[in-house]
Amino acid sequence: MEHIYLDHAATTPTAPEVIAEMQLVMREIWGNPSSIHQFGRRAKQKLTAARQVIAASIGAKEHEIIFTSGGTEGDNTAILQTAFSRQTIGKHIMTTKIEHPAVLRSMDFLEQQGFEVTYLPVDEQGRLSLTDFKNALRMDTILVSIMTGNNEIGNLLPIREIGVLLADHPAYFHTDAVQAYGIESLDVNELSVDLLNISAHKLNGPRGVGFLYCREGHFLPPLMHGGEQEEKRRAGTENLPGICGLARAVEIMTPEIKDQRRQHYLELQNIFLNYLTKEKIDFKINGDAENKLPHILNLWIKGIPSDLLLMHLDLQGIAISTGSACTAGNVEPSHVLSAMYGKDHPAIKESVRLSFGVGISKADIQLVGEKFVAIINKLRQ
Repeated sequence: MEHIYLDHAATTPTAPEVIAEMQLVMREIWGNPSSIHQFGRRAKQKLTAARQVIAASIGAKEHEIIFTSGGTEGDNTAILQTAFSRQTIGKHIMTTKIEHPAVLRSMDFLEQQGFEVTYLPVDEQGRLSLTDFKNALRMDTILVSIMTGNNEIGNLLPIREIGVLLADHPAYFHTDAVQAYGIESLDVNELSVDLLNISAHKLNGPRGVGFLYCREGHFLPPLMHGGEQEEKRRAGTENLPGICGLARAVEIMTPEIKDQRRQHYLELQNIFLNYLTKEKIDFKINGDAENKLPHILNLWIKGIPSDLLLMHLDLQGIAISTGSACTAGNVEPSHVLSAMYGKDHPAIKESVRLSFGVGISKADIQLVGEKFVAIINKLRQ
């Protein structure tokens, strides 16, 4: 049986070049970057080189990059430490209802500590209104946290426009770019963001490593306490093999490669959607079809329970999902679709997410389409 993986928004397979780089580091450069002897110096050189590659990828300065364990730590550090360090200025924070759980649960925690959080709504296409944003912004707003691209429906949010609106406002601007970084070209200065974080395993890098960008001049106390690594901003011996693997994954993702992959993913989407239309499947694209990440396709298959469809496809060797990997196994409905449609809308229990990545061919998608349609027709009977 052929196996086809269409859940790249959850995690991606590690690129062979990344594995080779990590093996080299583990085998030959195993010193502690904090040590002053030659083994430590060699490790420090690799760490510095990786930081240079990563900083350049977003238009940042080297010392603005803090290595982390991934997206969740990056979100928590940016949100919690900004809130606690700036609470004498104000205690109002803004986010959206469709953020990643790492953001929303950080906000829940801050509300328990006495902060006031505004959760901006989205419309039925998952779009954020800039008018709503402007109306909610206050002088005591100390932090705005809005994701770059949504992990469930793929919508690109108006980060650049929000950056302009915050240009003369004292609030720090954070964006979770975990889902967008490996697909879109991002420059922190063009976006006017103060904090941005990513996770390596979303771009064919290793699990357990990521980075947080913090703009020069912005005070951000460490979330973790201990040693003085990362300029005293993140304690703990650096995960050098993981960091070098992340840097290698970033090097692979040249602007040309990103463009090629974006075009390829759009072609895969069109093949799949055209086949569903040809076979008269009753479906709707969830989200803003005109302004979204090209590798994510979230569909409401009307009248078909998503869990049944996912199970039958899995038995056929095809992996898709019903939403965020971080809520896998959770019987709670998608908070993203609930924010779009309302909690009782049928789309919430009848939607699935396909997400494309390296190695998926047009022939793969044609085969998936055929099995997809066959299973839907069988379930309808």
